[in-house]
Amino acid sequence: MTSKKGKKKEEEAAKPVKKKKEQTDEKLEGVENLLTRTERYIEENQKSLTFIVVAIIVVVLGYMGYRHLYVAPLEKEAVSEMYSAERYFEIDSFSLALYGDGNQPGFLDIIDEYGVTKTANLASYYAGLSFLHLGEYENAIEYLSRFHSRDQFLSAIAIGAMGDAYLELGEYESAASFYSKAAQRRDNNLTTPIYLMKAGLVYEELENYEKSLEMYNRILENYPDTQEGAEARKYIGRVKARLNQ
Repeated sequence: MTSKKGKKKEEEAAKPVKKKKEQTDEKLEGVENLLTRTERYIEENQKSLTFIVVAIIVVVLGYMGYRHLYVAPLEKEAVSEMYSAERYFEIDSFSLALYGDGNQPGFLDIIDEYGVTKTANLASYYAGLSFLHLGEYENAIEYLSRFHSRDQFLSAIAIGAMGDAYLELGEYESAASFYSKAAQRRDNNLTTPIYLMKAGLVYEELENYEKSLEMYNRILENYPDTQEGAEARKYIGRVKARLNQ
C-alpha cells in the first residue's frame, strides 16, 4: 500500500511529463494550422501564383533567347566590323580609328550600331584613348567612363587615362584622384608604380606634400627595382626638404 507521501511524489513527478506533452501538442497544432493556412492561401491565389511562375519562365527564356539569338550573332558581326578601326589605332591613325575611312566603320560607328555587345564596350575604351591622343580631353573622359571591364589591367589603364585627361584640362585634384584609383585597381610591377608616380607628382604640384610623400614611399617600398623606384628615392628627399621648410 502506497503511503500518502509516496503518492504525492508520484503525482508531482508526473506533472512535468504531462506539461511537456501539452506543449508538444500545442506545437503540433500550430504547425498544422500553419500548413492549413498555407494550403488555403495557395488555393485562393492559385491563379496569381501560376501567373507569377509563368512570367518568370517567360522572362528567363526570353533573356536566353535574346542573348543567343540576337546578341551572339550581333557580337560576331561587331568583332568583324571593328577589325579595321583597331588596325588604324595600332598605327596611330586615331581620327580614322574613330570615324572610319568611308568604307569601314570606326569605333564610334561600332558603339552606335552594336551598343549591347561587349565589342561596343571595348570600342568605348579605344575611342576614349583615341580622343586622348587627339587632345579632345572631355570626349576622352566621356568614352573612357563608359568602359567597364572585369579585366583589372585594362580597367586600370582606362582609369589612368582619365587621370591624364583631367591633368591636361588643368583639373589636378581629379587627376590625382584617378591616378590613385588606377594604382589601386590592380597590383602589378608595370602600371601600379607608374600611376603612383603620376599621383605623387600631381600631389606635389598641388603642394600636398604629405600625400605626395605617401605615393613615393609606396613605390620605394613595393617596387624598388622599377624605374619609378629609382626616381622615387630622389623625389622623397625633395619632398622631405619642402616639408621641413
